[in-house]
Amino acid sequence: MYNLLPKDFYPATFNVLPQQHFESIIADLQKTGISYPFIVKPEVGCQGILFRKIDTEAELKNYHSKIPVEYIVQELVSYPMEVSVFYIRHPQDEKGRVTGFLHKIPLQVTGNGKDTLESLVKQHPKGQKRIGEMHSKHKERWETIIPAGGKYMLSYAANHNRGAHFIDLKEHIDDRLVEIFDKLSHDVNDFFYGRYDIMCTNVEDLKNGKNFTILEYNGCGAEPNHFYDTGYTLTGAYREILKHWKALYLICKYNSRQGIKPWPFKKGKKFLAEIKAHFKLIREVDEII
Repeated sequence: MYNLLPKDFYPATFNVLPQQHFESIIADLQKTGISYPFIVKPEVGCQGILFRKIDTEAELKNYHSKIPVEYIVQELVSYPMEVSVFYIRHPQDEKGRVTGFLHKIPLQVTGNGKDTLESLVKQHPKGQKRIGEMHSKHKERWETIIPAGGKYMLSYAANHNRGAHFIDLKEHIDDRLVEIFDKLSHDVNDFFYGRYDIMCTNVEDLKNGKNFTILEYNGCGAEPNHFYDTGYTLTGAYREILKHWKALYLICKYNSRQGIKPWPFKKGKKFLAEIKAHFKLIREVDEII
């Protein structure tokens, strides 16, 4: 999907096949200008599985030697704020709508100059539920005392599944924000429904169309995630999902009338089976990397 975006809209990125010679990856790093640290993630991923920050060549070599699927190497973006924007536009309409706008804060702790990383994780409301995972990923720093006021990133994946905290920004949804994503969706051919994950300096700059980069965007498989951590009841969350499914259904019905036919049942069933097997595989590998 990155190929559909203008190159200045997303970080420097290239793909790696699991059987690729390691020397060619180093060459691609030099060619694209990506330096350590950087991000790696599966080409087909979900929930932050196998999302890693790579600090050294040894870490990259370990990741490459164990991952069995195609993956992405991507420049680490230094903008201070990550947001999700869910956007829907019917193909007949020039103007779409933003249905969800979130600030996503990755799982992290703040030091007090007294407690070790282990103690801070155990005090964190989400970290304490992931002790095994956190120890496995941060065992070298587990007994280290984090300086007062210092932030320590436990995960760079701003996924709810990985312990990220979401803050609702719905009060910032306005015509200026929608206009940015109207333009993007028109520039990206046939993008009518999905979620953009974006790094930016702040909301105002994003609305002005500057100082932001698109980490990724997801189409029909994208989950409307603005009901996590933001006060929705279970009924309200289901209502949001059904509202989005209805919009997707209406888009698909229109496209079908234009000759874009849905997959046959057997093709869809085969695809779902392959995806299920793929996610099972990457979850297993996530435990050992």
